[in-house]
Amino acid sequence: MNTNTPIDFLLSQKFVLPLGTFGLAFLLWIFVVSGNEYLMMLDLPIEARNLNAQKAHREEVPEFASVLLQGTGRDLFKAYILRGFAGFKLVLDLEGISKEYEFVLNDYFDKHPQKVVLPSAYKLKYVEVIYPSRVKISLDEILVKTVPVKPLIHVDLVDGYIQINPIKLTPSEVEIAGPKVDLASITEVSTYPDTFHQSRLSLNGKIKIQSMGRLIEFSENEIEFDIDIQQISERIIVDIPVVVINKREKIRVFPSPQTVSLTVIGGMNQIAGLNSDDIDVTVDFNDWTRYKQFYEPDIKIPAEVLDWQDLSPRTIELGVAREAG
Repeated sequence: MNTNTPIDFLLSQKFVLPLGTFGLAFLLWIFVVSGNEYLMMLDLPIEARNLNAQKAHREEVPEFASVLLQGTGRDLFKAYILRGFAGFKLVLDLEGISKEYEFVLNDYFDKHPQKVVLPSAYKLKYVEVIYPSRVKISLDEILVKTVPVKPLIHVDLVDGYIQINPIKLTPSEVEIAGPKVDLASITEVSTYPDTFHQSRLSLNGKIKIQSMGRLIEFSENEIEFDIDIQQISERIIVDIPVVVINKREKIRVFPSPQTVSLTVIGGMNQIAGLNSDDIDVTVDFNDWTRYKQFYEPDIKIPAEVLDWQDLSPRTIELGVAREAG
């Protein structure tokens, strides 16, 4: 049976944790001030250099290798803290590689010790690579092509508002470069998914393109987007000309009336700029027969306009006469 009380637990937390922290700090202090030699394993970045300009990596090169280093406690501790900023790295020279090559890392760095870059200020000695023991380089011809960007942006609109036109991206296309075998099947790239909720104002900003791995590079990693959102409104357009199509030679056709009016529905700013010339009202003479007097016209509004209604008048009378002579 556990007889510890909450008070006992609080007392242990109060005294044991500070003692543990002090002990750890003391050990680190001994290690840092010590001039003794130690071995420590650090992860150093791998840098592949001198890639042929006409080639691209077919497989990813590991970003890091675990390396055993030797040095004094203070130098090793400083290297551990500052390893991301001090310029430590392992260099693989790809010059002369046309397709595939496998580096046995310990053998390679034994033959080329200058490829292990350890800043002299740290006075460390390279011992060996622990992992990975080998790095396989696989190359392919490089391919560069331009593809469209697909926006994965969803806009949830407040009732009574409308999105005008598709999402505008700048640029709408990007160049991608990478191994020929991979790029051959890529026809587009996509942005990262994003959603805007209860939107009533136009949206703009920047969004990142989804990475396709380290092997494929983009000319742009981030693009601008613009989404035009407007309140839905109505507006009456008058004096829209009626046009008769497919008229015959030597036959005169008179539409009556010659103009109509209707109501357009769409974004407030969008429909404010519309005029009668932006709307097509047509009657097809192929539908004419002497036994029919009135015809319903065909209405075409700009694609971005939401809808139309209340055509006046709803039908057009066609007067037909043969030309003299």
